[in-house]
Amino acid sequence: KLQLNDFILKETLGTGSFGRVHLAQSKINGKHYAVKALNKHDVVRLKQVEHINNEPTILRDVAHPFLVTLWDTFQDDSHLFMVMDYVPGGELFRILRKQKKFSESAARFYAAEVILALEYLHERDIIYRDLKPENILLDAKGHVKLTDFGFAKRVPDITWTVCGTPDYLAPEIIRSKGYSKAVDWWSLGVLIYEMLVGEPPFVDKNPVGLYEKILDCRIPWPKDFSPVAKDLLLGLLTPDLSRRYGNLKNGSADIKMHPWFADVDWELVARRQAKPPFVPDIEGDGDSNCFAQYKEPNVSYGRQLNDDPHRAKFPAF
Repeated sequence: KLQLNDFILKETLGTGSFGRVHLAQSKINGKHYAVKALNKHDVVRLKQVEHINNEPTILRDVAHPFLVTLWDTFQDDSHLFMVMDYVPGGELFRILRKQKKFSESAARFYAAEVILALEYLHERDIIYRDLKPENILLDAKGHVKLTDFGFAKRVPDITWTVCGTPDYLAPEIIRSKGYSKAVDWWSLGVLIYEMLVGEPPFVDKNPVGLYEKILDCRIPWPKDFSPVAKDLLLGLLTPDLSRRYGNLKNGSADIKMHPWFADVDWELVARRQAKPPFVPDIEGDGDSNCFAQYKEPNVSYGRQLNDDPHRAKFPAF
């Protein structure tokens, strides 16, 4: 098992509620990895122990070109650590904000790779539950890697937990109804819309207002919005589960065979041979210029006095 001493921790790549992700270089093989450090006290205080244990448990069971790889986990007295692929192209979110919106062909490329990742998870009874541009990283060649499996859950049929990111929540989650893998196909609709328009279809500064808009499901369509794309999104962004694409008897085939994807060679996509619309500008292994800069914390990791009341709560680490 790896330990913290096996790495040189470098700059912060991202921050979250419980800690941060660092770029790290292995002293063993010299390669760069992303090391997620989570504060145990905060995880326990915010009652997220189950979600946090879920992430490594699920990541150990999956292997797919469009999903991030987990290499190892460990803990010290105060933090949990996950060693994952370093995906140097940064977040799709950052590129989308820079470009304002994507062309249809660019949006289609990212959607296609995401669909294959979701399809793979669903075949294994895993709901992802947190699809959004911030959780889609680009590798050095410009291909997709889904990251952050904190909300992912193994669910053979139905679940009730309310979680996810407000803008991307499906109506059935807001209504506190039992829900299934179909929530990921709703989020795919939100993602495609946001890539094409530059903002999600439902926007409100107030969470209650936002939830009302999602439940009303009135989508603002820009004048120049492609009718074929609109037809696809109406099939994904429908509160009626008996009509939502991805949830019907043909499963994800209804999405993949939709006319909006007519030009997509799915075999090529699966082999990571489709041509990415954007190739990140990366200079060598360990370059982090595609990530935002963060103020570095004054945190010391690695204390192992074993006076830690929370250690047993995290068997996944």
